[in-house]
Amino acid sequence: MIIHIKGEELVLSQQRAIYWTSKKMLIISDLHLGKGAHFRKAGIQIPVTLNTADLNKLTDLITEFSPDSLLITGDMFHHQMNSEAELFRQWRVQYPELKIILIKGNHDRLKPEDYMGLGIETYQKELLDAPFRFIHDQPETTDDYYNITGHIHPGVTIYGKARQRMRLPCFYFGKNCAILPAFSVFTGLSKVKAEKGDLFYAITPEKVILIDQAK
Repeated sequence: MIIHIKGEELVLSQQRAIYWTSKKMLIISDLHLGKGAHFRKAGIQIPVTLNTADLNKLTDLITEFSPDSLLITGDMFHHQMNSEAELFRQWRVQYPELKIILIKGNHDRLKPEDYMGLGIETYQKELLDAPFRFIHDQPETTDDYYNITGHIHPGVTIYGKARQRMRLPCFYFGKNCAILPAFSVFTGLSKVKAEKGDLFYAITPEKVILIDQAK
């Protein structure tokens, strides 16, 4: 689905990503690489295929859009370097020309030399690229920049005519801020309180659809 924010064209992908057309930039959030290995280390058995599925999905997006850069609005890695983070290192080798930018989130705890070794450019708080501010969590104050964030893994509930209901990940677009869905499938969903005019784009198994929660 194609939308326009502040005069810029954004493509909302069913693969939980945004493509900023004029900048040839692919934008995702909350990849949480290494989360499975982190849990397994604590004795909780999580399949390693979850990590490879996310990387395969990222490969599909790069094939589809051929971006110049990949921007992650926080929580690219779940904790510290582990076996699944090493899988990313092997994946990264395939795309030496791809610029990867990370706005650090609360889970991003790799050492500076680790990010450098993986070819990742990091920002501690935010990146301004008019008309957008890329930041992990919503700022408390607003200005002329439209904020694009992640962090809370937004979800939306769709109701059927026979009172069926389905909980789905979604893109949220408010007056001053957008929230991306978590890119990783190994994440939960949070409810976003809707105000009049807010738009929710649910990610169904078939496509991205617009849902007005505040009508």
